Amino acid sequence: MRKETIAAIATAMSDSGIGIIRISGPEAFLIADRVFKRKKQKPLSEEKANTVHYGFICDGEERLDEVLVIIMKAPHSYTAEDTVEIDCHGGVLMMKKILEVVIKNGARAAEPGEFTKRAFLNGRIDLSQAEAVMDVIQAKNEYALKSSVSQLRGSISKKMKELRAEILYEMAYIESALDDPEHISLDGYGERLSVLTENWIERVNHLLSTADKGKVMKEGIRTVILGKPNAGKSSLMNVLVGEERAIVTEIAGTTRDTLEEHIYLNGISLNVVDTAGIRETEDVVEQIGVSRARDAAKDADLIIYVVDGSRPLDENDSEIMDFIRDKKAVVLLNKSDLSMVVSAEELRARSGHKVIPISAKEELGIELLEDEIKNMFYQGEISFNDEIYLTNVRHKEALEQARESLKMVRESIENGMPEDFYSIDLMDAYTQLGVIIGEEVGEDLVNEIFSRFCMGK
Repeated sequence: MRKETIAAIATAMSDSGIGIIRISGPEAFLIADRVFKRKKQKPLSEEKANTVHYGFICDGEERLDEVLVIIMKAPHSYTAEDTVEIDCHGGVLMMKKILEVVIKNGARAAEPGEFTKRAFLNGRIDLSQAEAVMDVIQAKNEYALKSSVSQLRGSISKKMKELRAEILYEMAYIESALDDPEHISLDGYGERLSVLTENWIERVNHLLSTADKGKVMKEGIRTVILGKPNAGKSSLMNVLVGEERAIVTEIAGTTRDTLEEHIYLNGISLNVVDTAGIRETEDVVEQIGVSRARDAAKDADLIIYVVDGSRPLDENDSEIMDFIRDKKAVVLLNKSDLSMVVSAEELRARSGHKVIPISAKEELGIELLEDEIKNMFYQGEISFNDEIYLTNVRHKEALEQARESLKMVRESIENGMPEDFYSIDLMDAYTQLGVIIGEEVGEDLVNEIFSRFCMGK
């Protein structure tokens, strides 16, 4: 059956200067010729590839819009198919009308992610690169964007293909030796394979060790602000957000529930939760807020503990410091613009964490907080030249299964098992690595992955 030609609006569905309607498939040029009118009525299929043409989109005799049409010929296009992109005025109604005309003249409305899916099925990109396309679009910070671009260029693919090629060679060697023992000897082979297996496990372990950092890059750092009532938590939240989102008053206990915001600091993302002040209280509503604050802190990647340096520490502070002692946290000694009764040295000794003097009111010391968070999670700057960071849960799970199979190979060697046992587990590892790049996946998984894409991509 001949593959259908698909079309969709490729730009955001909002009014803008320019909108793009993308057409891809075997009849892309033919359909475009039916709706695109210009002085030189030479078929688009006869024009040079990667050229731009001026004219009008028409619905029959009605002229809809003045446009530029870009043509790309297979296999040198995003989908590796003949592709036409219509650059029109970016009004939502105009883009919809042009898409309707294109569909009326023979195209089918594309499903979410179908253009990228075709790029994958046509062999232009592998599955890990296809997933990186959506990660680029959804990147929430500078590091997530750099990581996604690196994966789009094939950084994950390259590592997986290298490992698979090495494993495949050893499987072929074992099979050849078992089929032709007179000419190919397996004497001492277990020792050689053991060295190789340890190297493969080490490389897989290194990739898996980046998963936590990759998760933080992609999803942001879940950050909870803790402290006693009136310590300055809500003032800090407002400074970080850049606007007054939390109510700030002189009345202790103003914040009764958690308030969540997504913010950007120095190129990184924080999912910040401002919480009710931690203290013993008879107020039922405030008790609920305090309970929610404790629950939020249990699952946090980072806790920012705000201390009012103008007031003595008490049992509520002691409770918080005991709670954060074994967690990733930073202590902010707030109200440094006032007369202080709490020292940074005392806080550091009792909490076990770095202390940064700040004034949320005067917005002092915030840059030091930003630098400390970057050092805590990224050890300063991150290089994407050689390093790969796992940001995809699917990739992590496949690597974990590949590692278990390689450990089984190691165990078989240690137990002196026959060589054909090695092949079974080597094949399992080879298959799991193939799952990452899409060479060992079923149609259902492929459909599920691309269904999460935005329309027109």
